[in-house]
Amino acid sequence: MLTGVEGAYEGALRAFRGPTLALLHKRDAPFVVAVLSSVFRPDRAKVPVADAHTEIADAVARLRAAGHEGLPERPAREVCRSWVDAGWLHTQVEEAPEQEPGGVEVYRLSAHAVGALEIAGRAGGSRGRVSRSRVRTLLDAVERLARDADPDVLTRMARLRREIEELQAELRRLDREGAVPQVDDETLREEAENVLALVRELPADFARVAESIKAIQRETVTSLRRDERPTGEVLRDYLASADHLMESTAEGRAFAGALSLIGDTARLEELAHSLDLVLRHPFARTLPDGEVAALRGITDIVVRGLDDVLSAQRQASRVIATQVRHHDPLRDRQVDDLLRDVFAALGDWIPESRRSQPVDALRRLPRAAVGRMRETLSELRPPQGPAPLQRWDDDGDDTSLGDAAAWGGPDYAALRGLLDGVDGEAPLADLFAAAPDGARRPVDLVGLLELAARADVVDLDTLAEVDTVRPDGTHRRLAFEGLAVRRAPATAAPADVEPDQKERA
Repeated sequence: MLTGVEGAYEGALRAFRGPTLALLHKRDAPFVVAVLSSVFRPDRAKVPVADAHTEIADAVARLRAAGHEGLPERPAREVCRSWVDAGWLHTQVEEAPEQEPGGVEVYRLSAHAVGALEIAGRAGGSRGRVSRSRVRTLLDAVERLARDADPDVLTRMARLRREIEELQAELRRLDREGAVPQVDDETLREEAENVLALVRELPADFARVAESIKAIQRETVTSLRRDERPTGEVLRDYLASADHLMESTAEGRAFAGALSLIGDTARLEELAHSLDLVLRHPFARTLPDGEVAALRGITDIVVRGLDDVLSAQRQASRVIATQVRHHDPLRDRQVDDLLRDVFAALGDWIPESRRSQPVDALRRLPRAAVGRMRETLSELRPPQGPAPLQRWDDDGDDTSLGDAAAWGGPDYAALRGLLDGVDGEAPLADLFAAAPDGARRPVDLVGLLELAARADVVDLDTLAEVDTVRPDGTHRRLAFEGLAVRRAPATAAPADVEPDQKERA
């Protein structure tokens, strides 16, 4: 284990090999920092690829016209591609609106680039100083840490009693004096600088959480494509990983804790109200415009960071679920083999090619070398025909139309005649019992209830029972809610609409 200067040196080497300090260590670091900070602003976390290329080319032209040297000579597209390869930019495809086809490819700053811009901004801005606000923030953080780490109940109760006494004393003073103590503008400016120093850390933290989720997504999909374990085991393990992405990394667990504090609407509204109160104070007019804009955009930074992390989590779950649903080991191996062949062919072609050399497009697929097929076949007709079908004993006689109608739907004509003959009030059970045998099937009871529902029906608050007869002579007793049809003696019943005739075959 390395200790002392050896360990510090190894840690410094690892830090400078990372993309964050590598960006600041490059010769053109001022250009990279200036362009990235101007294109990707706090209110513009993602930029369409075409817009980014145009803006970077315009920035290079303006800097060159102002007399600056050491600017890249390459096109903006190649500059952005090099930044993507270095790990400072990420590309992704944003889902297009419903009325537009396809998607839009955008650039996003990586967590390393956000951290590098934060370091450069802190170094190039106002020099940090020891202030009352920062010391108070430190003391409050240490006090919260000690409070959460101390398991002693009596100590916690004593601390709470002390805080209650202090708050009650302040409340009595306010009630007695009726005035809030005034804080000078210098102290308020120090506290505002401390708030902005804390806010500068948030975008990099949110970006690290989102990239950690995307890394787990890539590892999960890669493991699924390898198909090194049984399918059932892969499904169980990686579906569980997709459901618990936040608990699988240190960044995710930290974000889950922060989400419980600032994820609800009430806290965000309280934050926005507090910032509005600060900006309406007279001391805010003495702050630079950049600090005022940064204070006003704190709520947007928090909301955008939460949305970015939650969107990354939803996308990871969707990609993993799609991979699991459409997982085909044979097809994946074929795609991997094809990609390896493509990369091998590019590796052989690039050393022999020259800059801007045109490539002939493949206009048609090559013809497959298939051998000659046989043109003559053996006799297709069998030597003898198939044996005749045997007659089964249960085939019976041919079914007549009358038999099919007897087993069909309700006899609406006969049932409507029963209802038309009602004068006054008649229970449905009695009407059904008076019907002929051919209209007292179980299906006719359903048809009678259907026709009665269109007339004036009275609930008898009883249970009615009827005896139904099927076409084969079997009986079945059915029960239903007691109903009665009521018709005025002097007024004919309104004509019902003929129900759709149902097939009885």
